[in-house]
Amino acid sequence: MTEYDYWKIFPRMPKKVTIGDITTRDGFQHLEQFISTRAKKFYAEELIFAGCRNIEVTNLGNPYLMPQFSDAEEVLSHLRSDLFKKRCEKRGINPDDVCITAVTIREGAVDRAIQLKEKGIGPDRCLMMVSTEEEHHFANSATTLPQYWKEAERCIKKCSDAGMKMCGTVSTIWGSPIAGATELKDAVEFTKRWLEIGASDIEHADHDGSASAPEVYRYFSMILDEIPDTSLHIAHFHETKRVASASVLAALQAGITYFEATIGGMGGQPANFLDDCPVPGTGEYYYDDPRFVGLTCLEDMLVQIDEMGIEHGYDVDRVLWLGRQMERTVGRRLRSEAAINGRTLKEGHPKFARPGLKKLKEKRKEKPGQNWPAEWDATPVLPEQYRP
Repeated sequence: MTEYDYWKIFPRMPKKVTIGDITTRDGFQHLEQFISTRAKKFYAEELIFAGCRNIEVTNLGNPYLMPQFSDAEEVLSHLRSDLFKKRCEKRGINPDDVCITAVTIREGAVDRAIQLKEKGIGPDRCLMMVSTEEEHHFANSATTLPQYWKEAERCIKKCSDAGMKMCGTVSTIWGSPIAGATELKDAVEFTKRWLEIGASDIEHADHDGSASAPEVYRYFSMILDEIPDTSLHIAHFHETKRVASASVLAALQAGITYFEATIGGMGGQPANFLDDCPVPGTGEYYYDDPRFVGLTCLEDMLVQIDEMGIEHGYDVDRVLWLGRQMERTVGRRLRSEAAINGRTLKEGHPKFARPGLKKLKEKRKEKPGQNWPAEWDATPVLPEQYRP
């Protein structure tokens, strides 16, 4: 007989996960409109109040290149303020339980994070990124891979000395939007290299939605066979073909316990146009349609995981509300279905019932809950030709 218990079929699949939110960084960096500092503070704060304990809030790179983050210091300062701490305490949240991350792709950004840390407003964790495919890596960092690895090694030492963690991202695991197919084994080696030089954890990123569910399962199984500590591994999926939820499921089946997402599935390559002016960003876009480059939707992922019975720590309804507010903030429909349609309700939606069923059953002398004509057997008999 078929085994019906999902967790027996996939014994590595977790009963509890961590979901980090990266809306105010990755989600906003792709937008060609400036999101107000007040809105950034609001969404970062509200996500924490809704249950997020690992949040990526800004990019500390050169604001000339990405002016969306010209207010990085103000956003970080707010999340270190007494006002924010009081708001947390009012809701029973310990601010020290919240890990705040800033992206620091190059050494200058790491130095800036350290300076902010010395002022008491710096992040708890920085993030640097390599791609296994060098053309994609060069497009994002303007360095060769060997050059970047040496820089990353220096930066990790600096962060450690300053009391900050460093996340190492591995990108183009399942393919590159520039050079095409890549090898999974290369990403495993890149992961080991990050850990060798001192990274605290690894973001395994599908930055262009190249991943398929079987290859996601294969890759994370390879990773956990070699590096079994699940706290080291973060799954980061972009949604370009409406298959990222399958990738999330495959990663769960492989045993991954930590995921990232954005409200409304926003995100993607940094914008090269903001409001009324071209900006550098990271150069020309390496995709054809800017509407379909974001991450997995936080709202949809939460509903998916919640309805599987997996613990996650979020107030799902609050996050769905935030998703609807975000559509007003950006002025357009975003990519979450759950934010609009809500969760699957066990009690259903009685208001949509067609009137008259009860009276009709009474008229026909049918009992409540009766499914078959009274003269039929209570249990269906399957014809022999269809039996196993």
